[in-house]
Amino acid sequence: MTETIHVDQFLAQPPAKVWRMLTEPDRLASWWAPGDIRPEVGHSFTLDMRGWGVQSCTVTEVDEERLLSYTFGEGDMDWTITWRLVAEGAGTRLFLEHGGFDLDDPRQQSAFTNMPRGWAGSVLPRLARELAEVTA
Repeated sequence: MTETIHVDQFLAQPPAKVWRMLTEPDRLASWWAPGDIRPEVGHSFTLDMRGWGVQSCTVTEVDEERLLSYTFGEGDMDWTITWRLVAEGAGTRLFLEHGGFDLDDPRQQSAFTNMPRGWAGSVLPRLARELAEVTA
């Protein structure tokens, strides 16, 4: 049985602007991780998670400006990351699902326990700050 982390963040920018931050390599690198992402189903790419190493990814689902999902990691850390964008007023509600945690594995259980704070307390606020500084 696997578990999923769920985090949502309101962003004061429209979905098109948030989408670019998730799908354009230079913009993604500015707030999260360098990598050669492209919103195309089947596209394989890597994300350099710095201290955590380079992670292999494959895009599994795309709905332009609404949904991006990809595998993340490999071996015993075979996860899926899904970004769902919902227009909310003049901004965007961004829903993150980070799934595939095997809670029978102590390492994954620790990651499952600790990662929500990282997503909500560090990564998504960094995205919000970067979005506020980007003009297009």
